[in-house]
Amino acid sequence: MSDLLAKCYPALGNTLSKLAIADLPTPASKYVLSLPTGDIEIAVKHDEATSSLYGGNKVRKLEYLLQRARQRGATRVATFGAAGSNHALATAMHARALGLECTCFLSGQKVTPDVARTLDAHRQLGTEIIRWGGSIDQVALFRQHLQGRNTWVIPLGGTCWLGALGFVNAGLELARQVDDGLVGKPDRVYIACGTTGSAAGLALGIAAARLDATVHAVQVADYPFSSETKLRRLMAKTLSLVSRMDPTFTARDWASRIVWRDEFLAGGYAREDEATVAAVATARDQLGLSLETTYTGKAMAAMLHDLQTTNLPDEYFMFWNTYNAQPLPVAG
Repeated sequence: MSDLLAKCYPALGNTLSKLAIADLPTPASKYVLSLPTGDIEIAVKHDEATSSLYGGNKVRKLEYLLQRARQRGATRVATFGAAGSNHALATAMHARALGLECTCFLSGQKVTPDVARTLDAHRQLGTEIIRWGGSIDQVALFRQHLQGRNTWVIPLGGTCWLGALGFVNAGLELARQVDDGLVGKPDRVYIACGTTGSAAGLALGIAAARLDATVHAVQVADYPFSSETKLRRLMAKTLSLVSRMDPTFTARDWASRIVWRDEFLAGGYAREDEATVAAVATARDQLGLSLETTYTGKAMAAMLHDLQTTNLPDEYFMFWNTYNAQPLPVAG
């Protein structure tokens, strides 16, 4: 099931190849949560296990994006993120494993425990770090560091129609696991939504597989990086391009497969509140999951809130864990 998109739609497989750098399919497990309202079964999709090198949701996107870099003959990739960006680090680590140099344009952010470790990992990898954002002249910056260097540029968060295909494949993967009886059919899937690519692709994949589920995209980044409008536009663009390449690809009712959730942003990117911190603790103590407060803690907070306040006893909830579980190659 590593490339269900190509298997189900051969014309797409012939046109849109990807690198096999992710360990797919990722497991899906069921757990029982003990909540003040009672015990309830949920499912977890373990995308923390996408790679033994560096996991998380970004690896699915990088299978397509790094393949395109190699096809174009690039010797260097460049991407963007905040100082503690998981996307930037995942790109740097997987690019280095493929023999590609990496430049990361990084902006400032609220300091979290992972920022220093992430930057130290970049240092050990030899990533070229360039300060980005604010009042910096971006045109001059890009001209200085990108021109004439045989560089393929990967957008912020890996979010574009090509990167979203990684999660179209993920939606098909989930539907196959449901069909095979490996996990119950979820009615709701909760996923952290930063630059929107993962949620957009997942909802399209679920719709294409005709799996009757909605994706609750939990906003974790500030506007304009994250918005419902951006998410829906990316879904529409991805569907238009993919169905043009293969007219057999359809995603019925795709627009209704997304539920935008902006109540758990906790004041902004990399910020936290009591609900986020409590959700991380619940995931650790009851599910054995190592989450963080920037992305996955907010998605877990949304799911825990709904489990305790939504009077839908027959609905089955799934949490999609997007946080890398592999230890960073640093001392501390």
